[in-house]
Amino acid sequence: QVQLVESGGGLVQVGGSLRLSCAASGRTKSTYAMGWFRQAPGKDREFVSAISGSAGTTRYADSVKGRFTISRDSAKNTVNLQMNSLKPEDTAVYYCAARRYLPVSGRKSDYDYWGQGTQVTVSS
Repeated sequence: QVQLVESGGGLVQVGGSLRLSCAASGRTKSTYAMGWFRQAPGKDREFVSAISGSAGTTRYADSVKGRFTISRDSAKNTVNLQMNSLKPEDTAVYYCAARRYLPVSGRKSDYDYWGQGTQVTVSS
């Protein structure tokens, strides 16, 4: 099994920054693509960003392009999400996810492992 633990969430004012981290453990493969999703109250879980197992490809939701940056350190089994210029609509529980394939995916159904989430609240 693979365990994913998110950290770095918190309360931030509009325009501020946060960096989320996802620590992977267990039978983790560096070839797994990793993704970030978020779920706001009353809304479905939505795609935020993803990075390929090779770290050669990244993908972002239109709503976060230019503001968020995903990265990974395969040696440390961590994936990060740098979030800048935060907006109230970024408020959500952010989930780290992994899939057993190299390519990135924006579909939550394509992911095999999920963390418990970390709360990000952007005050307006």
